Amino acid sequence: MAESKAKKTVAKAAAKGTVKNAAINMRGLKCPLPTLKTRKLLSKMAMGEVLVIECTDPLTTIDIPNLIRETGDKLERSGKKGRVLTFTIRKV
Repeated sequence: MAESKAKKTVAKAAAKGTVKNAAINMRGLKCPLPTLKTRKLLSKMAMGEVLVIECTDPLTTIDIPNLIRETGDKLERSGKKGRVLTFTIRKV
């Protein structure tokens, strides 16, 4: 159920063509889906836009920063509240 909701949220953001200052719920998705979906969303963003990813998969603490190093974008903030991991990414 959570995966279905996350897929719909990501699909809606991607369909808009721009995900400016979007908060994307990827809770319940397992590795590597959060990272792959984040890469796809970042590729559709314009410079300066901000993307906030919310995940529950502990592997994203490794995967998302590695993705950001590859893409050259900026990880502005990351944190954890309960089981939810949050990453704030600025497209550069």
